[in-house]
Amino acid sequence: MRKLKRFILTALAIFALVVPLAGVKGNQSSVKAATTKNSKTITIKDEAGDKVAVPRNIKRIAIVGAWPLPAELTVFFNSANKIVGMPKASMAAAKSGLLSELYPNILKAKTSFDQGTSINTEELKKLNPDVVFYSAEDAAQKKQLLNAGFTPVGISYAGSHYDTRKILNKQIALLSKMFPKNNKSKVFNAYSKKEYDLVQSRVKKIKPAQQQKILFLHEYDKSVITTSGKEHFGQYWADSINAINAGHSVKDSLPNVTMEQIYKWNPDKILVTNFTKAQPKDLYQNTIGNYNWSKVKAVKNKQVYKMPLGAYRSYTPGVDTPITLLWMAKTVYPKQFKDINITKETKTYYKKVFNVNLTNAQANQMYKPSSNAADY
Repeated sequence: MRKLKRFILTALAIFALVVPLAGVKGNQSSVKAATTKNSKTITIKDEAGDKVAVPRNIKRIAIVGAWPLPAELTVFFNSANKIVGMPKASMAAAKSGLLSELYPNILKAKTSFDQGTSINTEELKKLNPDVVFYSAEDAAQKKQLLNAGFTPVGISYAGSHYDTRKILNKQIALLSKMFPKNNKSKVFNAYSKKEYDLVQSRVKKIKPAQQQKILFLHEYDKSVITTSGKEHFGQYWADSINAINAGHSVKDSLPNVTMEQIYKWNPDKILVTNFTKAQPKDLYQNTIGNYNWSKVKAVKNKQVYKMPLGAYRSYTPGVDTPITLLWMAKTVYPKQFKDINITKETKTYYKKVFNVNLTNAQANQMYKPSSNAADY
């Protein structure tokens, strides 16, 4: 399973390098929809650059490959009723995070078609989906879906220099074209920009000598440690808060690293993703494998943090991207953001953009995630 995680995320990184060179057609300005008043379909341009005629009234949706999308769709609709199929990795995050608590019906979605790096189209047919969302960069998967008679819609997590905010903006724009009654593009873009501008107005004042060095602990078990190299999401997150990605000199997207290399980097902060079961205490107490973290500055100073798990794993683009940026800025630079109440900000974001009312307990739960999201 560890190999599968690496395959999916490494493939994502490769696509992110290739797609900008070819020209990403699915950006916000090129997302188009055409329909007539009485037609039963609406024609959109998806993020693979294809014109796709989709039903005007989509009732059944399946998702293959695009792991964060089930959460985005569910929160976008404020309902899980349309989601009939989703990847196993998405289901693991839903069960472990906030999504299944807010929308218990998401647990009814089927995952039997998901065979890791491939899909079982016969199992997928049993779900009778009106549309099937797939990873836009996976041409082979698109061909497989077309040959099986499905209506595939490409959704992209690549391009935009790993800018999670821009990637999510484009996706919300596409969904708003497909589901105009649920159009959230304008309100989402405005809120996302507001949060981004707030962070930038403060972190731009941080001098080079004050910049914090962050190690993103992407995968971590007794046999391997991986982090974000220059060509992955960790680089964008670090850049967006005026911090230093410890792995910025490594060109690989998710390189394997040794403890000796981590000692040389000696990061000030360590952010642990939800693609690993590891928690901060595992570094503080050296409970995984034969690693010795006691020499690392972030561990000495108790500056290890598990990344949020709201609707989905927050390291990648997803519905929680705007609020994750604010959390990360506050976590890495607490003095500059000491006035920010992250619980209050989270509740406001969900309410204003998605009309979802979170309790204080639910909002706080996002920042104390379990390890189970990595159990798939």
